[in-house]
Order: sequence, then C-alpha cells, then structure tokens
Amino acid sequence: IMVKLIFLLFLLSVRSCSSINDTDKKLPAIHEPELQGQDTLSWYRPRFKERKSEREALVRKGIENYLYHPVKNKKVLDAMRAVPRHLFVPPNAQRQAYGNHPLSIGYGQTISQPLIVAHMTELLNIKLGDKILEIGTGSGYQAAVLSELTPNVYSIEIVEKLGKIAKDRLQDLGYNTIKVKIGDGYFGWKEFAPFDGIIVTCAPENIPQSLIDQLKPGGKIVIPVGGVNQLQILVVVEKDKKGNLREKKQYPVRFVPMTGKAMEK
Repeated sequence: IMVKLIFLLFLLSVRSCSSINDTDKKLPAIHEPELQGQDTLSWYRPRFKERKSEREALVRKGIENYLYHPVKNKKVLDAMRAVPRHLFVPPNAQRQAYGNHPLSIGYGQTISQPLIVAHMTELLNIKLGDKILEIGTGSGYQAAVLSELTPNVYSIEIVEKLGKIAKDRLQDLGYNTIKVKIGDGYFGWKEFAPFDGIIVTCAPENIPQSLIDQLKPGGKIVIPVGGVNQLQILVVVEKDKKGNLREKKQYPVRFVPMTGKAMEK
C-alpha cells in the first residue's frame, strides 16, 4: 500500500509540473524593445533605467494574460509591453498597475484599464509617421503607448496640475517627442492639424465638431460618447477621402466626462 501511495504522489507531481510548463508555452515571448526592429519606437529614446527582468515579470503576470487573445495587432502588443505602466500610477497603486481595471490618479481622473488602452490604440490602426492627437493626457500612459507606434503625438489635458505632472513624467522617462498642452480638448489643437488619428479618453455627450474638422481625410476618431449619468458607447468615426463620415459603434464603456466647453448646454 505504501509503495502504491508513493507512486500516486509521484504521478501527481509530474502532472502538476506539466501543467505549469504548458501554461508557460501559451504565453508569447516578451522581447526587449531594442530587439523589436521597426515595430515600435523604443529605439528612438534612451532605454528605461528599470531592470528589464522586473518589468517583464510584471507584464507576464498581468497584461499578457488578458491582452494576447483580444488584441491582434502585434505592434500594439509590443507597445503595451514596452511601457512601464506602474510608473504612471501613484506609488500606493503600483502593485495593482497591471490588473485589468482602471485606477485613480487624483484630481477626479483615472488611468484606463490596459485592455481598453490597447483596443482603442488598435482601432486607430497607427502607421509610423502618423500624427495622432490625444484628448485627455491624464497620467501620460496612453500617450506613451501611442509614441511607441509613431513619434508624432500631441496630447491635451484640461487639469493644469495633472498635465504638468504628466509632461514632467514623460520627459523623465525619455518620451521627448510627445507634445503636451494644458487646455480644453473640446477645441482640439488647430496649430498642428490635421491629424491622422484622434483618440479621446473622456466622454462628451456629442462628438465635438472641431475634432471632426481637424481629422485628416482617411483618418479615424476613437471616442467614448454619452452624457453624464448616461450610457456611454465607444465609437469609431472614419472620414473618407471625400470628407464623408461613417460611425461604427463598438461597445458600452465608462469614462470620466469631458469637461470645459463640452459641459455647456
């Protein structure tokens, strides 16, 4: 009986090890940014001082598990791997940084959950050299992800203190090509228009006409739409070469409301 018991325990231990190995095989390899060729722009700026093993462990533990199947664009996945999300949240929230949920960053604002960041980025279908406008800088995380795909990123934040913190953080991390402006994103950034893509991380009740006007023919706007205390829907607006618009509704979302001019009736 004792021999049989030992044998059964041995089989269970072997099976357990096999399960762990199989799980590891399903996870895609995490490559260092400088080995990704032209897929992202990690080569464009100095390497982060963070130890790559620490960052990779955090990504493998969190983001990889729920991004790999919904997000198909390899360049977007590489961009998400490259950006150290935990450096864009308050110190007391860093352990939760890679969970698939939004986090408070102060001033009544949040950093969106990674899956939403990745999918909205994917919907823009960014090409190297595209000019992208972001409305709602927040922590700067979304802008950093965008800059892994193109150096031409322009971001507007209406909360002055938050915008200054984000600008300093992006500079400290080496994202030197991102331009951050303190202002009302409702009006866009006419000085640098037109844009190949516009991504909005706060919800207006209606899509601002100024953003539509500043979108280049052939470009896209990815934006949550819905009034305060109303159902919000993520919408993709495409402008064809003739200037005609087509809207595609994606799915319900929940973002902070767009403030400033957007709140006026």
